[in-house]
Amino acid sequence: MDPEDFLLPKSRAANERLHALIPGGAHTYAKGDDQYPENLAPVISHGRGAHVWDVDGNRYIEYGSGLRSVSLGHAHPRVIEAVRRELDRGSNFVRPSIMEVEAAERFLATVPTADMVKFAKNGSDATTAAVRLARAVTGRPRVAVCGDHPFFSVDDWFIGTTPMSAGIPAATTELTVAFPYGDLAATEALLSRYRDEIACLILEPAGHTEPPPGYLAGLRELADRHGCVLIFDEMITGFRWSEAGAQGLYGVVPDLSTFGKALGNGFAVAALAGRRELMERGGLRDSHDRVFLLSTTHGAETHSLAAAMAVLTTYAEEGVTARLHALGERLAAGVRDAAASMGVADHVVVRGRASNLVFATLDENGRPSQRYRTLFLRRLLAGGVLAPSFVVSSALDDADIDHTVDTVAQACAVYRKALDATDPTPWLAGRPVKPVFRRLA
Repeated sequence: MDPEDFLLPKSRAANERLHALIPGGAHTYAKGDDQYPENLAPVISHGRGAHVWDVDGNRYIEYGSGLRSVSLGHAHPRVIEAVRRELDRGSNFVRPSIMEVEAAERFLATVPTADMVKFAKNGSDATTAAVRLARAVTGRPRVAVCGDHPFFSVDDWFIGTTPMSAGIPAATTELTVAFPYGDLAATEALLSRYRDEIACLILEPAGHTEPPPGYLAGLRELADRHGCVLIFDEMITGFRWSEAGAQGLYGVVPDLSTFGKALGNGFAVAALAGRRELMERGGLRDSHDRVFLLSTTHGAETHSLAAAMAVLTTYAEEGVTARLHALGERLAAGVRDAAASMGVADHVVVRGRASNLVFATLDENGRPSQRYRTLFLRRLLAGGVLAPSFVVSSALDDADIDHTVDTVAQACAVYRKALDATDPTPWLAGRPVKPVFRRLA
């Protein structure tokens, strides 16, 4: 379908209702309609497997489902069955439920590099708890974050370092410093500059590129030598890299790690895991000053923990991680072939591990371009592909991949025309999509 003929009147009306009542028109900035071409931001009615339907009745093949959280596909039968069993049994009590220890046992059997785990509702709570724990254990104020990774938490210690720092005291932001991914010498220089001040190094163990040989082991050694805590943010890498996360794949054990997203297949559950001697500082069997680690009313809702247990079992029994890699490899090869056949291989670029693919849209000078991204997204949407990224779910099948590749090829043909004209404006039909982190709306 030509994008000019692809109209979403019900979605447009729903977006207006969303903006009237909800700041930003969504509960996650990455889901905002500013991330999509103007007037082509579908509002979702429902989803099943690898497909979603918008309120206008259009069906899409969906990538990046739930910001990478729905890795098994929507309404996965094993997950839904586990949740339904718990719904009639109550979801929250004045004392721990037996589900809490059963979920902890299942998680730690899957991620054996950790000794203890505490569940939460979102990744930000888990990463902030890890930072607080590191500060308590070391007695140091500063946090060192990997500056090459886009997001760690909604809390002040991180968001203050982004362009959306309004409302955050400078004194808080000054306690967070950055180190570059893959550069051990620069990280050691930072640790030496702030000697005995840095409580922790926090990073995603892998991203769009594989860690350089020896890098993670080198970080482990640096953290030990400088007396700081090594934290792996495994919100994305957890389960997508291996069932035991990136730490299981690369064989480097952090002091603390955080998990979420794929853990609940869309249900709200995250986890902080780590070494017993650190985690017990937030418990009742340690003699040090107590750390307010994680204490949330809904952190252990039984149906979310049931979902997590079902996800962990499904990954182990059905080889989900291997399937994600196989699907991603097939998709990446198809997209690259389509881009090459249309003469835009240097402009539509697929990056990342096969289980976690993203794409870059580059202009005639090879620079990232929001305008060309807008052109590309418009063509994908009109072709029934909802793809802010190319992150796969295991619910995709060969027909979905084939359709996606065909749609990409059509989009690349238009992309070539825009490059030849050195101006994509005629194909935008409105303002370009915008970056999430920016100072002004």
